[in-house]
Amino acid sequence: MTENCMDRSMSDRSFFRKSHWLTRFLDGWSIFKKSLLGRIGMVLLIIFALMAVGSYIPPLIDPMYNPMTGVDPEIPNSVGPSISHWLGTDFMGRDILSQLLAGARVAFMVGVSAAFMSIFLGTAIGLVAGYAGKIVDTLLMRLADMIMVMPTLLVVLILAALFGQLNIWTIVLIIALFRWPGVSRVIRAQTLSLKQRPFIEAAKVAGASHVRIIFRHIMPNVLPLAFLYMTFRVTSAIIIEAALAFLGFGDPGTVSWGMMLQWVWKTGHMFKAPYWLLPPGICISLITLSFYMLGRAMDEVLDPRLRKEGEVD
Repeated sequence: MTENCMDRSMSDRSFFRKSHWLTRFLDGWSIFKKSLLGRIGMVLLIIFALMAVGSYIPPLIDPMYNPMTGVDPEIPNSVGPSISHWLGTDFMGRDILSQLLAGARVAFMVGVSAAFMSIFLGTAIGLVAGYAGKIVDTLLMRLADMIMVMPTLLVVLILAALFGQLNIWTIVLIIALFRWPGVSRVIRAQTLSLKQRPFIEAAKVAGASHVRIIFRHIMPNVLPLAFLYMTFRVTSAIIIEAALAFLGFGDPGTVSWGMMLQWVWKTGHMFKAPYWLLPPGICISLITLSFYMLGRAMDEVLDPRLRKEGEVD
């Protein structure tokens, strides 16, 4: 009888936690839907996601639509839009639309991967530094300060000059390793505030271990803030990769929007082929704008003061 009561009590607590998180998510979603910036950003992001998924289709239709190796045998150079090539072709006769779709896939891969890795590192280090305090906090924050003052793009350029062109996953790893300090400082500050709250003291009195307190009581309260910063980290990662590719230090085996712009510039078509120049530039601008809009909308969800200001306006 006692065991049944205990099992029922544990089940009730588990259901309450799940329903609590579901309620918080639904409340946040209702606020998010009211944001015009959030709706526009979501629509743009869905469009680019469809482009990334659709990038696998053109090579299946015809090998000449392969973004890297496919060449139209009847077109030896760059020509404008046509029925067979909706956005035209590049200097080798490769289809620009296929390259644009492949660039969307690379942008998502680089942006989301680098942002997730940097947020994971920043959140973990911020939690440990804020909760442990003292010498651990000092050492970790000084390390963050040293990395934070290093310009990410310049460091990647130096590494590329020393070791040659970097592959796409090396670029992702480098971006992640140099973009976590800002997140860690924010998470640390939030952790310092949370660990002074009464519910943390109650958990300690109840005999909860430090690991349990961090993962069950503190981390769920800082994760929304971490996801907010992830949207901005995606933007910076996409811009850094595009800049590297444009400067000639990107992955030579990958078609990205920055690589497309480099080909336009190197072949002298910068002012001759707007059908080739404008699409990748517009896509870079719009995808970074979409993540920025999502971040602003999420900021309104997390900060009630912003919602009040919006209502007054």
